[in-house]
Amino acid sequence: MTSDTSSPHGTSPQSTSAHGPSAHGSAAHRPALAEALSAGAVVLDGGMSNQLESAGHDLSDQLWSARLLAERPEAITEAHLAYFEAGANVAITSSYQATFEGFAKRGIEREEAARLLALSVELAREAARQARDKGARQPLWVAASVGPYGAMLADGSEYRGRYGLTVNELERFHRPRLEVLAAAGPDVLALETVPDAEEAEALLRAVRGLGVPAWLSYSVAGDRTRAGQPLEEAFVLAAEADEVIAVGVNCCAPEDVEGAVATAARVTGKPVVVYPNSGEVWDAEARAWNGRSTFASEQVLAWRDSGARLIGGCCRVGPDAVASIARTLTAT
Repeated sequence: MTSDTSSPHGTSPQSTSAHGPSAHGSAAHRPALAEALSAGAVVLDGGMSNQLESAGHDLSDQLWSARLLAERPEAITEAHLAYFEAGANVAITSSYQATFEGFAKRGIEREEAARLLALSVELAREAARQARDKGARQPLWVAASVGPYGAMLADGSEYRGRYGLTVNELERFHRPRLEVLAAAGPDVLALETVPDAEEAEALLRAVRGLGVPAWLSYSVAGDRTRAGQPLEEAFVLAAEADEVIAVGVNCCAPEDVEGAVATAARVTGKPVVVYPNSGEVWDAEARAWNGRSTFASEQVLAWRDSGARLIGGCCRVGPDAVASIARTLTAT
């Protein structure tokens, strides 16, 4: 849930014809993200919502930072830019909580909702262009965030799963916005904060045929999904999915990461993606974070050694922490 949180939280997309010259060099000169993962670790960004709040934006709304797509899009570009300047290679778009259904609750018609979804990718591209103009030299990619069904409900149910919907119903929910996001030309689709293996199955069906690679990232508690399924069983769903270039966990405690990385790598044989929260705990009733941060950049070396290749932070992990991650990974 790095891009956005409900707690205050065809043609190959790598080809020049997919979206033309980008802000981080033309696609013809930019390595595919999957290729980069085979060469070493890639740095993800941090929490979108906490970065926007630190800039003074009020996110007390069911759409959270997705609301700013319509009201303050330049603020989203600025948030992405802060992470690129901190050393991130990948910006995760502000579309986590952006859905046709969620926008409809705010009176936003379907055509406009589709424009806003596509805009989330364009804003991240613009941030990459600005970062390059300011001297960034690292490869830069854009991941289009696809949050779980529960994020649209804005009631914390993405941390529980088990919505009472079938796999087919969940697939029908996810496919339309996946089509819009894929058409906007991201480098990868981030299927993130997935609490339930059944929803993961639906998402893996929904990305078929879109022509854009994806990563699948569960929200976990210990060695199980938030819905209670063993991670070994949950990860195996992605093992044979050709579209999936990485699998792992996000929006979890840092302490849950290392074991999950080892399991994901062993079960799938794919590069692993990890971006936990700071370690603080969200109190939904008080609408506040409690506790202290347990996130330390030194932890990323153990994660990398266990198979993690996409490494960053989620809620409450900001540009300073991402900069520390980047320095740690490049120094060793």
